[in-house]
Amino acid sequence: MPSLNLAIARLINTGKDSFAIWVVKAPYPSGYVLRDCAWPVELTQVWQEWQQMFAGHSGIHISSDTRPPLTNPIPWNLVSPPSNQTTGYGSRLMQYLGMNLWRWIFDGPILGSFERSRGIAMGQHTLLRFRLEIRDPDLIALPWEIMQREPGQPAMSLSPDVLFSRTTTEVEALPYLRTDQALKVLLVLGHDQNLQLQKEAAILEQTLLNGNHYHNYAPCSVKTLIQPTPQELIQELETKAYNVFFYAGHGLPNPDGGLLFLRPQMSLNGIELAQALTRSAVKLAVFNACWGAQPAAINHQAIPTSSLAEVLIRHGVPAVLAMRDEIADRESHSFIQAFAEALRSRKSIDEAVAEARQELLTIYKYNQPAWTLPVLYLHPDFDGELIKGFDDSVTEMPDITISNPNIPRSVALLRSLSPGGRTCPLRTGVTRIGRTENNDIVIPERYVSKEHAEILCRNISTETTQVPTYYLQDFSTFGTWFLGTNGWQQLLRREQVPLKSGMQLKFGSPRGEIWEFVIEDV
Repeated sequence: MPSLNLAIARLINTGKDSFAIWVVKAPYPSGYVLRDCAWPVELTQVWQEWQQMFAGHSGIHISSDTRPPLTNPIPWNLVSPPSNQTTGYGSRLMQYLGMNLWRWIFDGPILGSFERSRGIAMGQHTLLRFRLEIRDPDLIALPWEIMQREPGQPAMSLSPDVLFSRTTTEVEALPYLRTDQALKVLLVLGHDQNLQLQKEAAILEQTLLNGNHYHNYAPCSVKTLIQPTPQELIQELETKAYNVFFYAGHGLPNPDGGLLFLRPQMSLNGIELAQALTRSAVKLAVFNACWGAQPAAINHQAIPTSSLAEVLIRHGVPAVLAMRDEIADRESHSFIQAFAEALRSRKSIDEAVAEARQELLTIYKYNQPAWTLPVLYLHPDFDGELIKGFDDSVTEMPDITISNPNIPRSVALLRSLSPGGRTCPLRTGVTRIGRTENNDIVIPERYVSKEHAEILCRNISTETTQVPTYYLQDFSTFGTWFLGTNGWQQLLRREQVPLKSGMQLKFGSPRGEIWEFVIEDV
């Protein structure tokens, strides 16, 4: 699926309102364009009006006390309405802010890059993934999801041909991600004085498990922890294979990635949680807590890289869904139900968010902020796939095949060169190598990662037959080495190298056990 990634950053030493907007990733070479621009006073005015009507809780403001007074009038008669006429006013305010955000972003060469990228996606009969990276902390609180080009056109996050998410490029590498056919959810209910935990658990479990009897839905399992200690939570994550972490409870902004209150007087910050989520290879973290996508602030000034969503993505969590502001229970339940149903129908995470956002808009109306509250962050290297469909997963050939007796058969092996070492046959699809028991080849050495590397078998077609060809790919922390013509060389993370019979390998340490890749005729 083609992707277009934009970044926004404040220019240093050029004035407080000077910004650069540029393309970080484009589906064609000349799409990498840049534009310098100023932040318009009019946009500040309408954003302040939005805060007064929709976001009075956040305490984050785009303008500081040192900026000039705001004297220009806001057009479209956007003045405070009588108390009994809020519906029309809210719709106009929503639309006007969305169009101003669009016009500031998509001006000049940026619009051209966007239009051509969308055309490329349409030509491939697919959607365009559009990811926005906001490097200035003062701009994160804005509802970029509501950007729209013209009146009557859908907002960016509701577009039928664009999948919208936020991202950041300053990230750790993705951990090894399993190929999953089922939704495996760890549901954590933390402390909240207004939350009836048992009732909340029942509602959320029913929402997530609803439809288990439908044959076209992926299966779903839910394990619930009610007010666990941090140690209990981390132990559960590291001993089970979950692909979704879901937290409901009280949360607050904090410079270390927010605070989640698991129990009274017992909290966990985003940096601490990120370690556990990445070690356990959770693909998606969802937070039904206030301000999970908001940065912390001191004296109304946003602190860089302080929101829970940003911290988790930067530590290597593939996808984070959090709320930009407070969300009512009925709204969150509607969203989670639609979101879970979309995921279990094997839609990608960004597709599922767009579908659930549309559900919020339909139920709670365009002029209400409910549909604008969910904020999705995706790791720049993550394709958004949570559950693989049967047609999309890695195809592994069966071990027993009907072969042509006129074609010589061979078998691939990985053989330890240590005295009395093992000989391990390789699978005809993917052979997984690592320290833990879930791998095909287990190497119990301290420097070998839990999911260290893979050997992939691909059938290369010739004029008369198909020849199996093997490749080694590294996913480890401490590396994989192969003996080449210039001596031992380290394989780069996620790099693939073709294997030839007789090639020697080391996993985890250059002083580790030597293994030999061998192809033998049978």
